Amino acid sequence: MAAENWIPVGPDLETIRGHYADPLYALSQAEMPAIMFRGAYDADQCTPLIQRFYDMGLARNPEDGAYGGDERVRTDIGTSLGIRGQNQERFFQHAEATHHLFKFLFDGFDNPVDLIYNTLSALAPDKQVRTAYEPDGRRYGPAIFRIHYHTQLYLPHIDHVRLREERTDYAVYRFEHQFAGVLCLQNADEFDAGTQAILHQCLWTEEVQPYIAEGTFHQYAAENGIEKCQVELSPGDLYFFNTRCIHEVPPVQGDHPRTVLAVFIGYSSDDDEIFVWS
Repeated sequence: MAAENWIPVGPDLETIRGHYADPLYALSQAEMPAIMFRGAYDADQCTPLIQRFYDMGLARNPEDGAYGGDERVRTDIGTSLGIRGQNQERFFQHAEATHHLFKFLFDGFDNPVDLIYNTLSALAPDKQVRTAYEPDGRRYGPAIFRIHYHTQLYLPHIDHVRLREERTDYAVYRFEHQFAGVLCLQNADEFDAGTQAILHQCLWTEEVQPYIAEGTFHQYAAENGIEKCQVELSPGDLYFFNTRCIHEVPPVQGDHPRTVLAVFIGYSSDDDEIFVWS
């Protein structure tokens, strides 16, 4: 069933602050499914920024077909800890290359990475928001563009460096909670707000894991009356959610690749820093 009381808070900082004195702490407790900022980024800049990705060869323009045999359903522009984290040396080398790319990638545009960091700082003015780093100074990727082509989807899952990946050898492991931030740049159907995610009012536990692994979580949710929230975004909208909540993304359907800028966020209520990475 659709969530009735478990709904996103937004659409701007003033409204969010009016509902929650400490929005990120409330998000860590899953008091709401998401923190939503409508129109956070200039929508008129989204399409030309994506065109720059195509012009620079960073992503496949679907209008060009699957050139070179490239039929991947997702392209990343950035450094993924989840994909590259098995080899620390190569991960941090790739992350430095991403930092270099992002120094000039947004020339002539508002910097969308800065937007996400500045928004987090506004939500938690008592904490320092910074790109995740190791004690020796090595930096993680600051953010990642994910370009999802036709049929790409994500089944019910969680994202968590503690609970799922168990990345004990990385500094981000220190945080109790993990969030995700997603800035929508383009929907698959240019005429409709797209469903970016379905968030379930169900925090991951070992009891829930077998249903995720076996592909029966939807049945489990129905039998236990677990509510869900469907997140629909237009280009320029930004939202944050608790990645310990079971979530999924429906398949891309439309003429355009669904394109987002995404980050993961490490948060603990008693920690003075908030780490952001990709």
